[in-house]
Amino acid sequence: MAYEPHGKHLIAGEWVASDTTFKADPVSGPALDYSAGRVSDVDTAVEAAEDAFWSYGYSSREERAQFINAIADEIDARGEDITRIGSAETGLPAARLEGERGRTVGQLRLFASHILKGDYLDRRSDEALPDRQPAPRPALEMVQRPIGPVAVFGASNFPLAFSTAGGDTAAALAAGCPVVVKGHPAHPGTGEIIADAILAAIKKTGVHPGVFSLVQGGNNEVGKRLVEHPLIRAVGFTGSLAGGRALFDLCARRVEPIPFFGELGSINPVFVLPEAAKSRMDSIASGWAGSVTMGAGQFCTNPGVVVLPKEHAPAFVEVASAALDQVPDQHMLTMGIASAYRKGRDHIASVSGVETILSKDAAERDAAPAMYMCDATTWLGSDVLSEEVFGPTGIVVTVSSIEEMHELAKRLEGQLTATLIMDDGDLEDGGSLMPILERKAGRILANGFPTGVEVADSMVHGGPYPASTNFGATSVGTLSIRRFLRPVCYQNLPSSLLPK
Repeated sequence: MAYEPHGKHLIAGEWVASDTTFKADPVSGPALDYSAGRVSDVDTAVEAAEDAFWSYGYSSREERAQFINAIADEIDARGEDITRIGSAETGLPAARLEGERGRTVGQLRLFASHILKGDYLDRRSDEALPDRQPAPRPALEMVQRPIGPVAVFGASNFPLAFSTAGGDTAAALAAGCPVVVKGHPAHPGTGEIIADAILAAIKKTGVHPGVFSLVQGGNNEVGKRLVEHPLIRAVGFTGSLAGGRALFDLCARRVEPIPFFGELGSINPVFVLPEAAKSRMDSIASGWAGSVTMGAGQFCTNPGVVVLPKEHAPAFVEVASAALDQVPDQHMLTMGIASAYRKGRDHIASVSGVETILSKDAAERDAAPAMYMCDATTWLGSDVLSEEVFGPTGIVVTVSSIEEMHELAKRLEGQLTATLIMDDGDLEDGGSLMPILERKAGRILANGFPTGVEVADSMVHGGPYPASTNFGATSVGTLSIRRFLRPVCYQNLPSSLLPK
């Protein structure tokens, strides 16, 4: 029988209704009512998470891996229903959601496999030296330990991979930390069915039911309480700079401050170097157009700025604008995102010195591609042009020399990615940019486009602020588990008392 959402929270293994509700705003199908989270729901969920930590935080890696793999199995078992509900809520095509589900399940299985190896614990040992002079050395053991309950805020643009059982949740559970998720109101039905899969895994493996809770909707006070609850030990967030900064400040102002791992915003600059521009401009321009419009541009790795030599700009603009003009209007995830996109697009167009290459109107919840161009002086003189516009739009920035490209790169804020498009004859120029880009971005690409983030041991999805709030962390890949661990040193403890 097909799954139909019932609109309740999942709190400590029970489906709980609230006395107030909010109405979903799907692209298609009926607008269902969902329980709106209350401060009391948060308190119950967090207290249950703390209770669960005393068993789950000290469970074996094998037990946690079994639980995480069970979640993956249960999500796959609901695959058709997840796609149906997610498509209706977000307007994302079935193929995109099926791919995102595969990524989400693959990430869970990767983390389960990774913790079984034990390397993530970073164990270090120094044997005792009782005869050392002038003072003996004690026996020392160091190992990473889970920190406690973690709060996760679901993302609007990835209803699966960065939401209920997405990267932050998977990493925290792998580390041994219970999770309380604040569901995103853009896709509450999708969040609910994923929570249903997690509940089935809880029952199948026998872990404490407080290990996971989902609180739907609710006003700002609900999110504030989740961040400020004294039992919460860290927060994971993917979303806007404004929203993330507000939560970051709440974490810092707590009586006991806690880490806030926010992945916020990025314009992901692409630097096209001269020899590559000469030899293959058509493929570069068409490839960029495909990347900037993928998923209606609703990716945090959307390449919103292209920097290239002035003499090659006409060829790039001709091909890219023709390709963009063929892209049909696409649904945005929410009405609010669509409205913000139009405002951001129009804000760019209003800057003196910016030329509009392409801009079209679309239906209220849809987005049409837009493209603008300016020189480096204009770009450097306007803070507006370095702000992320969440949608299918981009700016072409022309430079007159590699030195001007350096100046522009140095003025960038922190980025998730930076890309070098280059041929063999560009290696010297590319090498001269590398020290700058390493200080600006968490991931540097050559001859590709940043949309698409591989889930792997080596991946870094983060960067200097404002790309993320913790430049030493990543929200994708196995290193993300380390965010929810802390090192503990054990001195002269009997081996029977050390973490197994």
